[in-house]
Amino acid sequence: MKRYIALLRGVNISGKNKVSMAQLKQLFEDLDYKEVKTYLNSGNVIFSSDEDDISKITSIIEEMIKNHFNLDIPVFVISKEELEDILDHAPNWWIENEDVYNNLIFIMPPATFQDVYEKIKEPKEGLEKIENYKDTIFWSFSRKDYQKTNWWSKTANVNISNKLTIRTANTVRKIAGM
Repeated sequence: MKRYIALLRGVNISGKNKVSMAQLKQLFEDLDYKEVKTYLNSGNVIFSSDEDDISKITSIIEEMIKNHFNLDIPVFVISKEELEDILDHAPNWWIENEDVYNNLIFIMPPATFQDVYEKIKEPKEGLEKIENYKDTIFWSFSRKDYQKTNWWSKTANVNISNKLTIRTANTVRKIAGM
């Protein structure tokens, strides 16, 4: 069996798109996924499956969410092995620092880094940094000046936000270890 992580986009934010993690865990188990765990209330599900086709897994999960929660939620599925590889390629500047907020942006297929970059453009020098690796973008920004960054407001922009799901570095490291 292979270990996977499903990242649900935009659940349980400001009282919108409510999804119970306990119910979500049970629904994953009902789909015959094994060793199911959830982490935080933001839609992080770690599970095992014999299925190798990530697009098939993604479709099944999205359909289950639509049927049980009546929500059309984009889902990003990645193997634990692939996530570990991504973390192994983190840039040197993507480290724990109390003045900097580190995120990992997952780009949802069929979108690409180029699609995202064309919408958001350059990070604001001195306030934020980005680096692309595979279907992710390492993104760090100044905690005190986040509102001045170029990427902060634009990652939430409707023209691009539905193609991304973002997790903090701490969350990503934690789920990679589960």
